[in-house]
Amino acid sequence: MRKLVKIGSKKAGSAPGTLVHVGEQRSEQAKISFIDYDEAHLNEKKLVDIKDVFPLKDEPTTSWINVDGIHDIELIEEIGRHFQIHPLTLEDIVNTGQRPKLEPYETYLYMVLKMLHYHDETGEVKAEQISLILGERFLISFQEVEGDVFTLVRDRIRKGRGRIRRTGCDYLAYALIDAIVDHYFVILEKTGEQMEDLEESLLGEPRSETLQAIHELKREMIFMRKQVWPLRELVNGLAKAESELIQEGTGLFFRDVYDHTVQIIDTIESYRDLLSGMIDLYLSTISNRMNEVMKVLTIIATIFIPITFVAGIYGMNFEIIPELKWRWGYAGFWGVIILITGSMLFFFRRKKWL
Repeated sequence: MRKLVKIGSKKAGSAPGTLVHVGEQRSEQAKISFIDYDEAHLNEKKLVDIKDVFPLKDEPTTSWINVDGIHDIELIEEIGRHFQIHPLTLEDIVNTGQRPKLEPYETYLYMVLKMLHYHDETGEVKAEQISLILGERFLISFQEVEGDVFTLVRDRIRKGRGRIRRTGCDYLAYALIDAIVDHYFVILEKTGEQMEDLEESLLGEPRSETLQAIHELKREMIFMRKQVWPLRELVNGLAKAESELIQEGTGLFFRDVYDHTVQIIDTIESYRDLLSGMIDLYLSTISNRMNEVMKVLTIIATIFIPITFVAGIYGMNFEIIPELKWRWGYAGFWGVIILITGSMLFFFRRKKWL
């Protein structure tokens, strides 16, 4: 069962700014890559030593440094020392239980987002924490593992499409946030397909597995809401930010992302309501099916009441009973039984009970 709340028990009692990785334990080596560009030039590399990117801090170009693997505490500390990142920020970077938020500092803006991944085999939605540090000439992104939704952003930078090569780090931050938010729509589309399949199952032959699938999908919606809901405040803060790190023209793009975020939240709420309605529909369907079964059994029992009465009378142990020695008594008995049964069935059908 998924834990909706991550408990960082091993951080309990630690001093503020103590770097302790909270999240899934990993042993693979952290990977570093960077893209340094302006309108005319582009330099892209994958590195082994973080020190190779330190000179980019003072370059007039736009530098995007990406780190895959926040479990490497020494690497995070080294980045923090060179780029003068506050220890509290570094502490939040290595703690994957953070909620999406925006924190302004004197020389940079710190942002936390949740990147969602949909697993086709299990139908489960998983979240990965993405931390962004926006400086004047650099943007550093921290990811838990390798693999993200930024492929199109990298292609735009490489091919020089759009305004991304002509603008600064604030627009790059917008492009990354927009890619994360746009991927939410992909997740919701696949979730909607699951809901359609469940609805068809409900209208057909619902089973206990159907109810279990509805409950699991409802938990996914609660999980997604927890990841997405705080994002509205973050994007709204960027759209209205008075920081010198965000140009006035970029604020317009952040407002567009804000609209998308609100639309996603509304969709999640609608899906939750629909899933609650599907649970009610399942219970109603099961109840109606039980009522149909009980109605048939009740009709059968009602038909057998007069038949049992007649059979009981002629089954009594008395020597003198009318028609007891009548030649056609047995045939007459069955005639009465058929007449009673037919009359009752006609009556039930006329009352539309059948």
